[in-house]
Amino acid sequence: MTFYNRLNQYRILWVFVFFDLPTETKKDKKDYTRFRKGMMQDGFTMMQFSIYVRHCNSRENADVHIRRVKSVLPPKGEVIIFTLTDKQFGQMEFFRGPKESKRPDTPQQLELF
Repeated sequence: MTFYNRLNQYRILWVFVFFDLPTETKKDKKDYTRFRKGMMQDGFTMMQFSIYVRHCNSRENADVHIRRVKSVLPPKGEVIIFTLTDKQFGQMEFFRGPKESKRPDTPQQLELF
């Protein structure tokens, strides 16, 4: 396999994990924490709250990481795992609104000079 084929944007994958897990009881919180930490130890990074992503150089590598996520699945809640090629990932559009800034303190009383 040539170097170009190994780095082909259709061969490189991104693994996404979306999840919605309960956190009502202590056990639920513990399961949530174990799942999240397991993904982070495997190299996933938070893209948004409850959305984690990991870059993989091949389908075989992505399958390894998908199996690792499945090994730490919590008993309750919903988890969605899917992959995108690097080409598809590059076509995503991200939008962010302006960051909220702290308002200046308003004077308690109008001062006249």
